[in-house]
Amino acid sequence: MLTIGSVVLGVSDVRRAAAFWTRALGYVPRGEIEDDWVVLVPADGRSGPRLSLGRSDTPVQGRPRVHLDLYAGDADDQAAEVERLVSLGARRVRWELYPPDADFIVLADPDGNRFCVIDTGRG
Repeated sequence: MLTIGSVVLGVSDVRRAAAFWTRALGYVPRGEIEDDWVVLVPADGRSGPRLSLGRSDTPVQGRPRVHLDLYAGDADDQAAEVERLVSLGARRVRWELYPPDADFIVLADPDGNRFCVIDTGRG
C-alpha cells in the first residue's frame, strides 16, 4: 500500500522557504539545506508527511491546483495561528471565492505559495 511520504513545494529561495516552514510547522531539515533542495521532517520524530522544498523558476499560481491545509483546533486557535504565521513572513491573500461561512483563511508563504489555515472545531 502506498502512503504520502512528502509534499513538494517549488520555491525560488530554498533557504528562505526552509526558515519559514521550519518555524511555521516545528519541522527540522533532514540533512543539509542545499541551495536547490531540502526535506523537512517533524522535529519531535512523529510520523507524518515530510515537506520537501525544491528550487523552481516556475511562477506561483494565483489559484493553485494543489495546496497545503494546516489544521487549527478552533476559531481562536486559527486566529492565533494566522497571526503567528503572518509574523513569520506569511501574508493574507484577498480571495474572492470565500463561502459565506468559511472555516478557512488563505495565506501565502514568503514565496507566494498559497495555503489554508482551517478551523477544525466546527465539526
